[in-house]
Amino acid sequence: MTIRARIFRSSKRHFDCQRSDTKELVTATALATLLKEDHIVVGDWVELIPPPIQGQEWVIEKVLERSNFIFRNLPRVQKKNVIASNVDVLLVVTSAGTPAYKRGLIDRYLVRSDYWNIPAYVIFNKMDLYDEKEFDITFEAERLKWLNVECFEVSAEDGNYKQKYLSQGFRELSDKLKGKTAILVGHSGVGKSRLITELSEGKIQLLSGETNRANKGSHTTTWAELVDGEKFALIDSPGIRSMSLSDLTKEELIMSFSDIQEFATKCKFSTCNHEENNKGCFFQKLDKSKREDQLILSRLDSYKRVLEEVSDIPDWLKKPQDN
Repeated sequence: MTIRARIFRSSKRHFDCQRSDTKELVTATALATLLKEDHIVVGDWVELIPPPIQGQEWVIEKVLERSNFIFRNLPRVQKKNVIASNVDVLLVVTSAGTPAYKRGLIDRYLVRSDYWNIPAYVIFNKMDLYDEKEFDITFEAERLKWLNVECFEVSAEDGNYKQKYLSQGFRELSDKLKGKTAILVGHSGVGKSRLITELSEGKIQLLSGETNRANKGSHTTTWAELVDGEKFALIDSPGIRSMSLSDLTKEELIMSFSDIQEFATKCKFSTCNHEENNKGCFFQKLDKSKREDQLILSRLDSYKRVLEEVSDIPDWLKKPQDN
């Protein structure tokens, strides 16, 4: 008889797995054939063989099919570096106070969300410090809705804060996270740690790279870890904190800007680079005073900025490698 479980942590050939029936954490090793085929990652669902004698190790017999996985491309060896799997939502946290809101960074996260096939929630945190003169949150929310991305208005520092501009706040976010596995991204200082602590009611505390589970000891994350917050689970990994898109090709990037790709078909020439004074360019004909046209142009601006980061051949492959 096998038992279904989920990988919470890994260390070389040993894996901490949570049994789906009892929620007990057990340590298991994997069959050699599994390790040869592909490496097992945090978030994987597996089938375990119980130890024949008490005190002996459990054994991972099978890795179940993944619904999705977090990865980065390794062009040099033409492989994907898989970091975690079976993620339900990418939580993109941004600040309405300090540090300043950065639309371009949000769009970079959304490229990864699309590329990994994981829905994204954009969370406007520190709304108790929001100044309408700094940026227009209703415009940003409209822009996100246009991209089929849900957004939320919260203040992790002020537990009494009620949303004023958006339809969804802390309560709605908490409800939608129930039963989900999330992965967290956001610029330094936007309040990710405090937000997760509040959402998990103190069960998860992220402090200086350490994941502390309240009243359950602590673990320093070196690669990836799945943390049970009871209402939801969180994958914490240094491997996804860098939002560089240099491992994507131009073709892959434009697929994540499908809206720009669709509008670009209206340009007179297929080679149009959408710069000023380009004859027949659809984007150059847009009216910057119109709301819808502003949305389109904001996306074009993000696309152009990200395009500078990617290449069909990454720069590090063009240069001699150090021995």
